[in-house]
Amino acid sequence: MRIRERSALSILLLVSASALAAQTPAGRGNAARPRPIQIMTLAPSDWKDGAMLPERHAQRGRDVSPALTWSGGPSGASSYVLLVHDIDAPSAGGADDALHWLVWNIPGSATGIQEGVTAGGQRPDGSRQISMSGPYYRGPAAPATGPIHHYVFEVFALDTLVNVPAVGASPADTRAAVRAAMTGHIRGKGSLVALYRRNP
Repeated sequence: MRIRERSALSILLLVSASALAAQTPAGRGNAARPRPIQIMTLAPSDWKDGAMLPERHAQRGRDVSPALTWSGGPSGASSYVLLVHDIDAPSAGGADDALHWLVWNIPGSATGIQEGVTAGGQRPDGSRQISMSGPYYRGPAAPATGPIHHYVFEVFALDTLVNVPAVGASPADTRAAVRAAMTGHIRGKGSLVALYRRNP
């Protein structure tokens, strides 16, 4: 299976799994029925979906987090989660792919995130962030000698806040805890892909 096809398949499987994981209200004995997940639009400010990521957002460049906007989310969303990961690179432990950015508890009134988010586990708006190497955005660094990597950007609209601290656990464990807390609470989702490989 080609990498691009694997990217689309992984996104489809995530949406399907999230829908099936939705829970029925407490006290009901019938089988769980999935709640609808709205398809959202996630847009970058300075590249097109499926195109090369600008160098300033990479480790070799200025390592600046990109500006992103989203629309089409459900009304009354409690929070948003933003996930950026390299589906072509395994994590250090090999249990997942490489985590470049995870931001959760973005206010439900938000319609995007600005460029150049500063480091720190707790942000002024109440959101929290991590990456594979610390509480900040970590840009791509796919080597020039290998294939182009696919960086998937995903936004999730939730009907809850995620009570997971940004510090105190490894990035892998924090990512797993956030993902577990999202189960049954995803009400909208959007995604896009950026390509990157270092220039020789």
